[in-house]
Amino acid sequence: MSFGIEGLHLASYLCIELRGNWLRYLHMASCNGNNQHEWIERVKSGGAVPLSEPDNCPNGWASPPGDKFMVRGPEYLSTRVKIPAGEYLLKPLGFDWIRGATKIVEVLNHPNSRIRKALQDDLPAGSKPFVWAFNLQVPSKENYSAVAYFVSLEPIPEGSLMDQFLKGDDGFRNSRLKLIANIVKGPWIVRRAVGEQAICILGRAVSCKYFIGNNYIEVDVDIGASMVANAIVHLAFGYITTLTVDLAFLIESQTQPELPERILGAVRFSELNPASARKVTLVLYQHMSMAMPIMKTAVMAVLKNDWFACLPTQRMEPDNYKSLEAVAI
Repeated sequence: MSFGIEGLHLASYLCIELRGNWLRYLHMASCNGNNQHEWIERVKSGGAVPLSEPDNCPNGWASPPGDKFMVRGPEYLSTRVKIPAGEYLLKPLGFDWIRGATKIVEVLNHPNSRIRKALQDDLPAGSKPFVWAFNLQVPSKENYSAVAYFVSLEPIPEGSLMDQFLKGDDGFRNSRLKLIANIVKGPWIVRRAVGEQAICILGRAVSCKYFIGNNYIEVDVDIGASMVANAIVHLAFGYITTLTVDLAFLIESQTQPELPERILGAVRFSELNPASARKVTLVLYQHMSMAMPIMKTAVMAVLKNDWFACLPTQRMEPDNYKSLEAVAI
């Protein structure tokens, strides 16, 4: 009998412990989730271009409804029927409208990027979300860039299109990354040039470069690499203060199991003022693979008092330099 009573006491104790541990786990998960959502809202409101409502965002940005875009439906390969996109796979994180003395590249690799700093400084090491950035490099003398940021709070499913996109090579990415552009409001001449809803595979239409870090992927889209895209953007840029534009990014579904298509994320910007683009200062640095041997040679030469050895024997080509931002963007 005593064994039965002691067993009941032990079982009761274990139940209480398990319940306490489970409640503590739920509390920690809830706090972590709340922190991430608060972080997203803080980052969304931190750019120079104000976050606004989709129906009223002059010189601002917003997240348009997913059903504004038509994507391939579940039976598209046999019926060619498209359906409204619905909910996005990623959450909107921010939008930057910036300009520089040279073309702005690798925004998320810049130590003073506001998104990079927020990702590194504001969240614990074990709970960092994954950021997607699309840097649209506008062909112009001022080197404007419109950068849309999105974020994934959940692990990317193994084998999904997003997972394949991240792990695949540039050939795969170039064949799959799709842009849907819609002129919501603007003069007839621009709407005529772009069409009702322009759709293109970015890697085929223009030049794309992909940069992947521990917690991010960035796609730098060089619009000026295409004569056709260059001409359309130059035309549209002349009316940019009157335009409202929706842009959606997705990975094209090309086989039955990949359908229906899902949009990664979308952004709406409206009546952007070129003068409101934040100016960024760029400095040049050499690739470390080139710089380190030269530095080593220089140190050895100083020790040997052989100054001529300091001169590099390998010619530094323009491609051996990169742009690095020196002020926060």
